[in-house]
Amino acid sequence: MSPSAVAGLRLELSLVEPVLRTAAARMWHSDTGLPGRYQHYLRSMHQVIRASVPLMERAAARCETLPHDPVARPLARYLRVHAEQERGHDDWLLSDAEASGTAPGKLTGTAPPAHVAALVGAQYYWIEHSHPVALLGYIAVLEGNAPAPGLAVRLARETGLPPAAFETVRLHADLDDGHSADLDRLIGGLPLNRTQRSLVAVSALHTVAALAELFDRIATAPHASESAP
Repeated sequence: MSPSAVAGLRLELSLVEPVLRTAAARMWHSDTGLPGRYQHYLRSMHQVIRASVPLMERAAARCETLPHDPVARPLARYLRVHAEQERGHDDWLLSDAEASGTAPGKLTGTAPPAHVAALVGAQYYWIEHSHPVALLGYIAVLEGNAPAPGLAVRLARETGLPPAAFETVRLHADLDDGHSADLDRLIGGLPLNRTQRSLVAVSALHTVAALAELFDRIATAPHASESAP
């Protein structure tokens, strides 16, 4: 995949990401329901992010079953490194929950709803039944839509929760730009065929749609108009 192909993927995403930004803006709307929505966000994002390292490890393992695929070796190497970079980020969300007054067990003790399973589970399907390169589309969306700088400060101010409750938002705002640049370099250097390029794009577009749905559900949840306890 050439640098121009990376630019093409980013162009495709730029056409649909306004949907994601609009959903995020509704979720972070300033009103009395914001503390409750933030608690919902922590639970939902923990359900998503706890799957990140297992997804990358599974995709890397699948790559290792494709010894004659020229994409597999560099992809596996990237995924192993990136898995270590992401390891423990789900624990950040548990710490944020505790700082916000929510027992961490409320994040871990709930079965993920179908829309979260659809967001994450599609990646398992493509890894197992198509090609692990699909995961790059998922990563491109999640890391290409990092929280805005200053969001953690605004949320602390408007919810009344302590700044320590927003460490994951703050840290991802700082880290994900660099990770996106690394990903673009990888995609630009991989010798992807047409089917693989299409799979990365389909995965990315699915991720945008599913993540926007997740944010919309948080924004419109029944408790969203209530303050968190």
